[in-house]
Amino acid sequence: MLSSNFKLAETINQMSIQVKFFASLREKLGQSDMELTAATTAQDAWNQATQNKPVPDNLLVAINLDYAKLDTPLQDGDEVAFFPPVTGG
Repeated sequence: MLSSNFKLAETINQMSIQVKFFASLREKLGQSDMELTAATTAQDAWNQATQNKPVPDNLLVAINLDYAKLDTPLQDGDEVAFFPPVTGG
């Protein structure tokens, strides 16, 4: 019984965070999306998803389609998108 309680608590505490990479980031990292089961901030999601690669200058972050900062806290079910700055001609 005690073992099943630990498994239940572990399941309850797991999060589901969708991480997406766009444009040159997708090409550079070799992946377009992934799921994380624990991330406290957008920075934490970046670190886990990229295995602690340095954050590019002017990286843009969106959480659930709204621009955000890297220190923005995440909640279960959030979608975090990372993309390079938009430039035009």
